[in-house]
Amino acid sequence: MMDPMNLVKRAIPEKVPMKVTEIIPRLKDGGAYVKFSHPSEITVDEIEGTLNRLLQERPVKPWFNPFRGVRAGLVRGIPWLEDLYRFPKTRVKVEFVSPTAGTDGVELSQETLYSLFRRYGKIAEITSQPPDSKILPKFAYVDFVLLRDSIMARNCLHGFTVLEELGGGKNGTKLRLSYEQRVKPHHIWDWISNHPRIVIPLIAAFIAAFTVIVFDPIREFFIKAHVQKSFQISNSKLYKWFQRQTSDIMSQIRQKKAEQAGLSALWTHRKDLIDDINTWLLETADTFIVVQGPRGSGKKELVLDQVLKDRDNVMVVDCKPIVEARGEAGTIKHLASAVGYRPVFSWANNLSSLVDLAVQGTTGVKANFSETLESQITKILQTSAVALKNVALDGRNKSDKDASLSDDAYLEAHPERRAVVVIDNFLHKNEDTSLVYDKIAEWAAALVQSNIAHVIFLTNDTSYSKSLSKSLPDRVFRSVALGDLSPSIAKQYVVSHLDPDDQVLAGDQEASTEDKERILKEGTYRKDLAELDECIESLGGRLTDLEFLARRLKSGQSPKRAVAEIIEQSASEIIKVYFPTTASGDKKWSPEQAWYLVREIAKKESLRYNEVLLTNTFASSTTTAASNGETALESLANAELITVTAHKGRPQTIRAGKPVYQAAFNSLLEDRVLRSKMDLAVLAELAKVEAKGIEKVEQELGLLGTLPNMPYQTTERVTYLLNKLEGSQQKIQGFEKEMGELKKILASEA
Repeated sequence: MMDPMNLVKRAIPEKVPMKVTEIIPRLKDGGAYVKFSHPSEITVDEIEGTLNRLLQERPVKPWFNPFRGVRAGLVRGIPWLEDLYRFPKTRVKVEFVSPTAGTDGVELSQETLYSLFRRYGKIAEITSQPPDSKILPKFAYVDFVLLRDSIMARNCLHGFTVLEELGGGKNGTKLRLSYEQRVKPHHIWDWISNHPRIVIPLIAAFIAAFTVIVFDPIREFFIKAHVQKSFQISNSKLYKWFQRQTSDIMSQIRQKKAEQAGLSALWTHRKDLIDDINTWLLETADTFIVVQGPRGSGKKELVLDQVLKDRDNVMVVDCKPIVEARGEAGTIKHLASAVGYRPVFSWANNLSSLVDLAVQGTTGVKANFSETLESQITKILQTSAVALKNVALDGRNKSDKDASLSDDAYLEAHPERRAVVVIDNFLHKNEDTSLVYDKIAEWAAALVQSNIAHVIFLTNDTSYSKSLSKSLPDRVFRSVALGDLSPSIAKQYVVSHLDPDDQVLAGDQEASTEDKERILKEGTYRKDLAELDECIESLGGRLTDLEFLARRLKSGQSPKRAVAEIIEQSASEIIKVYFPTTASGDKKWSPEQAWYLVREIAKKESLRYNEVLLTNTFASSTTTAASNGETALESLANAELITVTAHKGRPQTIRAGKPVYQAAFNSLLEDRVLRSKMDLAVLAELAKVEAKGIEKVEQELGLLGTLPNMPYQTTERVTYLLNKLEGSQQKIQGFEKEMGELKKILASEA
């Protein structure tokens, strides 16, 4: 491809007074050394000038470089013909060595270097060795603009000796040339590394923008699929077809009837509430729907199985696993799962926190790569709001009559198109997780105010309005309160779970006389169901307790035995939860306060709220966490030991947390050992309260005793204190007498 011999012959015309004796090709450098002889009367400089002038007049251009012609340069030094793995570069390193051993070469000035190297091509820069450098031999860098110029200079001047008159010193200076890789300045990287206060926030913003652009559309898709149940097998056409084809199987029909029979009486009783909620879902009202009731009253079944059974787009957010999750990563994981938000990288925030810490430790600047729990919750809920709006607008067509309306106006005009968000277990464990509830309430307020979705809250807490009013302060909530079932409805509910023959004799109003006579004659009935009325009156109308009773009756237990076991189990639960043997720092009540309520409610069934607050057990509790009486009552109500009923917005009466607890309280009061133990604890606390009062009185009397001559103005105060001291001492003596009797009971009974 490249024939240097031919190029050399073409480049040297015959009229040049020189005779070529040898040609040494240098393919690595893209040229060749030419040895020649010439007449003595012509100098080599004249031959070089003549040859270059002829090459300019008649340039010889190789086929691979048609734009540049061949050049020639006189070799002034001693060439180094090497075959090392070194390739030409535009930078030439010039080392200054001495021609004789034992001496050092003289460092040439930039002017001298320029005069020597400029003839071979344009020079970009000459860089001398730093003055403080101790590297030997001395050196300098010569940077050429073109690579061919550096090749020419290196091959022509390598080994050239600079004489004294040119600045080479007394012994002269020999030039040793080599190619050097130029280190290109990294201006961009240098600027980035030198400005971390600007760059790190920009990188964080870029990452955030990237995640929004890439992952947010994916997450919105999954949230829509979660709301519309696109990936559920039960919504597929194949499943529905298979269900229709097998619907005539008798066992499945009987099972379905058995499942529906248990709740039919309940839904008939609550039909007005169901109709009210359905009506509210068809109206445009930017407020919440709140279904409040004690645990086990059937709130979730009422809303999901009855009100929303025919709705397609429903999102259920259960707050219980979210607030009970361990750590921020667990909270985010459960919240994302509830709304269908995926992919979620809960582990990435821990890694980002480590990066933040490392960056802050090295640069002093917080990178803000990690996000707070609040910001992560807000991001998930905002993405969910966008997806819910898209769900509501999915069925909109250009051919609709109101196609000209904006999206907001369309949603306001069509409340039936909006999705329904059900927030279950709202205010569950509200003490330590207010952030989660506040954010969910703010998100729900944004949904209803923007007409994106209807929001239904399911809560056990009677004081839900305090939390929700922060998000919608100027709205009146549409609320439904679920209570316990009346004895007649409770009986119907239990009976509906029994066998058909038992249902007839246990209270089926539609059964004919002939059916009853036939069943009595055949003897296929349970004689113990006559006890059912009395047992339901003791058990109460809480739905979960009635289901428990029905399962026990179906297993063959008698009503009295079943109710007795339920009461016994409830009593054991009360002892374990409210009278713990070890102190717990997260409870805001004391066992003495819980026992006082159990004892008094067992005697009176209901207590006046303010009367309870005035008792020493609540007003002067020696337990630090339970020192605030109102907080203790509120915590006990949230823990469902008691129920506080209100009148005109203020708490009025206190009752048992659920009907079966009334019977359980009576059972606990009949236990002499437990009653003596807890009464002893209450009396010991009251004695401590009186002892503290006596201590304060004694301190004040001692202070008054230090006054000179005892002024007459202090007489009434001293008399008051002495009477108070006497009264407290008499109370302590009475307490100790009662405590002695209780200790005898504990010592004599097991």
